[in-house]
Amino acid sequence: MLNKCLFFSLSLVLLLSCNTTKGFVSNTPSADGIKGVWVTNVASTALDSREKITETVALCKKSGITDIYVVTWNRGRTLYQSKIMKSIFNLPIMERFGSRDPLQEMIEEGHKAGLRVHAWFEFGFASSYGENGGAILKKFPDWKAIDNKGNLVSKNGFEWMNAMDPEVQNFVKSLVLEVVQNYDVDGIQGDDRLPAMPSLGGYDAYTVKLYQKEHQGNLPPNDYINPDWLTWRANKLTDFLGELYKEVKAVKPKMIVSMAPSIHPWAKEEYLQDWPTWLEKGYCDYVIPQVYRKTIESYTSTLQAQLNYLPENQKNKFFSGVLLQVNGVNPSPEFLKAMIETNRKLGIQGESFFFYEGLKAFPDYFSKEYIKK
Repeated sequence: MLNKCLFFSLSLVLLLSCNTTKGFVSNTPSADGIKGVWVTNVASTALDSREKITETVALCKKSGITDIYVVTWNRGRTLYQSKIMKSIFNLPIMERFGSRDPLQEMIEEGHKAGLRVHAWFEFGFASSYGENGGAILKKFPDWKAIDNKGNLVSKNGFEWMNAMDPEVQNFVKSLVLEVVQNYDVDGIQGDDRLPAMPSLGGYDAYTVKLYQKEHQGNLPPNDYINPDWLTWRANKLTDFLGELYKEVKAVKPKMIVSMAPSIHPWAKEEYLQDWPTWLEKGYCDYVIPQVYRKTIESYTSTLQAQLNYLPENQKNKFFSGVLLQVNGVNPSPEFLKAMIETNRKLGIQGESFFFYEGLKAFPDYFSKEYIKK
């Protein structure tokens, strides 16, 4: 296992050696909220060259997008040149990108167009997808999230690090802070994997010992969805986010810290994400829950339910995640319009679309109608 002191020292040295950056296009959402889109390296060539990035930004600008959430951490690789990843794994960037730096290129092109650019840490505490833990867990097997049968936590194809482990937390945090310190990015974002861990996990030696320490020596319930056990682990992840938020703001007070979790309470039950508490404690600047539904009826009812978890004074920190394309399939134009209209009727002044390629399916709507809403 990596020595904690050495790891903390390494991260600190790397961060202190970074250059100070310039500032931001804008440090908060405008009075009109946000109009965001997630840009991925999966099922998309948007990041494959500087020219592609320029085209991506141009389409976003034309479509009325104000905020680009660009993938920065995926499948155990960064999409920027990382000194930390190079020093630990000899993998400074996802191999596909070679000597390029897609994050830097997106920031430069996005800022030229007056758009905010956020570093989206898509994989969060997930180590790999279909790789039995990948390079991270091969090097650090003690970082594995363990289920109640003693197995590596794997859910929907994703394999997970133990989000409760201080070493794992510090590793992920160090990547976030590396970006905050090194790049002129407007914000950082976590999603349904940051901070998160499937509720299957928590049965590793470290977490069990910590639970016993705080519960008079009692072992965690074998029932991984036991309400008290769920809440205890969710609270640990909330504490982690609070620490991350504080450290990000200490480096750059105007940096936007946003989260795009799953819907509540499913997010807490399945992934230990208690985002209403995140907002209550002031541990993120806004949330964009993934309200991905196939009919306007289910979209509306789900969205209303989410708003019910928020006090009135926090509703301006809530935006809606809208599914624009998945597996090449798009909503009908009527359904898309209805979702945006529903957002506005419910007082939601913005949304973010998953994902960028879907903008191309609605050229007239995004270039003419959406920019007015």
